[in-house]
Amino acid sequence: MQITRDNSLLLVVDIQSKLAPHIADHETVIRRTDTLLAAAALFGVPKLLTEHCPHQIGPVIEPLRAQFAADEIFVKTSFGATGHPEFIARVQRTGRRTIVMTGMEAHVCVLQTALGLRAIGLDVCIVTDAVGSRGVRRDDREHALQRMAQAGCLLAGTETVLYEWTGDATDPRFREVLKFVKAM
Repeated sequence: MQITRDNSLLLVVDIQSKLAPHIADHETVIRRTDTLLAAAALFGVPKLLTEHCPHQIGPVIEPLRAQFAADEIFVKTSFGATGHPEFIARVQRTGRRTIVMTGMEAHVCVLQTALGLRAIGLDVCIVTDAVGSRGVRRDDREHALQRMAQAGCLLAGTETVLYEWTGDATDPRFREVLKFVKAM
């Protein structure tokens, strides 16, 4: 599966204020997600954000949340966002077939959303260095990544996605992408 800026939708899952501090290496997950958001803006890749029960887990952390318009934020109660038909409709309206995913927790909401997206026939790329789980759940994170791969999800790192979105060193935005890579 080729990840191009023309076929991608960036989906950020539940990087929320009460959860994020408990995620192993959460600073890296947040930084890599922020890098992907900057690249998505640079290349015109549409984006969506989910918040799981924000009245209990808190809103998505700033400055990530501020990068989304109100109609790009989906509040959910189902662990898998695809448990909400209106979420599926929102994804389908973008016309994008490859969903590039970051977020928390890898073994719960990221996993269930990825499996749901695969079940409706979409390609899914899990950005492995931009998804996390609580430190005590590291094994669960690894099992979830294996399970997603077995379900047909592509596993890739942030830098891989950035270069695939760039496509060619002659792209006028290549220098900006290099800045992103060097800042990671």
